[in-house]
Amino acid sequence: MDPARIIVLEGDQTGQELLDQALRVIEPEVTGVPLELERFDLSLENRRATGNAVVTDAARAMREARFGIKAATVTPEGKDDVGSPNRILREEIDGKVIVRTGRRIPGVTPVAGVHYPIAVCRMAVGDAYGAEQWRVEEDGDEIAFRTERISRSVCSAVAEYSFRTAKRIKGRVYGGPKWTVSPVYEGMLKEELDAAAERHHEVPYEPVLIDATYAGLISGAPEHPLVIPALNRDGDCLSDFVLPLFGSIAGAESVLLAFDDDLSPRVAMAEAPHGTAPALEGKDIANPMAMILSTAAVLHYVAEATAEREAETASRAIYEGVLEAVASGTRTPDLGGHSSMSEFTDEVISRVRTKVDIWSSLG
Repeated sequence: MDPARIIVLEGDQTGQELLDQALRVIEPEVTGVPLELERFDLSLENRRATGNAVVTDAARAMREARFGIKAATVTPEGKDDVGSPNRILREEIDGKVIVRTGRRIPGVTPVAGVHYPIAVCRMAVGDAYGAEQWRVEEDGDEIAFRTERISRSVCSAVAEYSFRTAKRIKGRVYGGPKWTVSPVYEGMLKEELDAAAERHHEVPYEPVLIDATYAGLISGAPEHPLVIPALNRDGDCLSDFVLPLFGSIAGAESVLLAFDDDLSPRVAMAEAPHGTAPALEGKDIANPMAMILSTAAVLHYVAEATAEREAETASRAIYEGVLEAVASGTRTPDLGGHSSMSEFTDEVISRVRTKVDIWSSLG
């Protein structure tokens, strides 16, 4: 196969260290997949030095290459600073959906007996993020306002991809917005979910208000995989709730997707959903699972776009290798183990090499 071009977005602090470990796993001598990695330095220092030009350059390259892997980055708090590179990347590539999938980590006891995967499929733009905000004085009080915005095209993308994901993982679409309280605004997503359900009769559909969705996740363990569609802010909160149900936020990848006209992924950028963990920098103890799983996710989308069997084989080998490493007792301290970050990566690399070799020999 021809080398797949993947844009590597470098980051800050422990985020960069984890990215360096993850890139070791997808070296061609490990996976057998030829890759062309093009790096962009999205560290806070370089974003400030370039006035965020490096972020827009990286987004332009990702639109062309179609695939990206991003390290965690620092978002400074000052309103006159460079802000969040994630917001710029999402806008520049026209990203509409973020998918984060929690799954059981072998040997780690999940909360509330949750064992089946749960994927949160949320809006990537709009809603509470980027809303216009202001305050006024009124009758001796201070009143705050916020004008939020969502679009039907984004609602349609979230709905359709939720059902496609549920079909792929043999699960059901569960949850939704608070459409009873906000029938015009949040009801737009509910309308698109209902329409997608009509197109996908084979996928079980259980619309539930967002507050009841939270309650349902902890009151009784789901008996099948779930895909939860959500507004931007609801999905942000929900994914930070769902992932720890499986023991660690570091055990799952996050994928930003842009789509073509038939809602097939046109750009896929994977990253770890956690932050830069400055307290762990330089200690070689951070958990690289999520960042390594991000490389597996990108290879899956490479395979989906190119029909290259080697990329899908490597993706599966990485997913299995990560979970098998944990199951065998190779765990970083956050999961109760004693392995270093680099030792965990070494174990995954060994397992991926073995799987790729064996599967290739079996044809």
